[in-house]
Amino acid sequence: MAMQVGSPEGDGDGDVMVDINTTPLIDVMLVLLIMFIVTIPIQTHAVKMNMPVPNNAAPPPVPPEIVRIDVDFDGTIGWNGEVIEAGDRATIEQKLYAIAQIPDQPEVHLRPNKLVEYKHVAMIMATAQRLGVTKIGIVGNEQFL
Repeated sequence: MAMQVGSPEGDGDGDVMVDINTTPLIDVMLVLLIMFIVTIPIQTHAVKMNMPVPNNAAPPPVPPEIVRIDVDFDGTIGWNGEVIEAGDRATIEQKLYAIAQIPDQPEVHLRPNKLVEYKHVAMIMATAQRLGVTKIGIVGNEQFL
């Protein structure tokens, strides 16, 4: 008679437990997480801005002079309400040259129509730059939205 050590069917009475005990692993991970949180420097939520320094000087007594140049859809140019034909480049150059010679140049507001060809606006801007007009800006951009 032989002694039978295990059942041939494998009913599970003497099987070895294969599951991993995860409790020590979780304890180690929690300790590492706490150490990580403690060692991180505290973040400051501040935005560094260079604010303007208050100026105690009085504001200028006279508002700056403004020259308004309107460019219509067909290339007709308006200079402070005075109509200049599209091909009359010499008159525009004379007026812009006069502005460029002033030490404290007036502001030039260029207001093109949204239907005008770009060449008319580019001609005015290039002429102003070539002659030395420094205070020029395009206004009326809300019509292009």
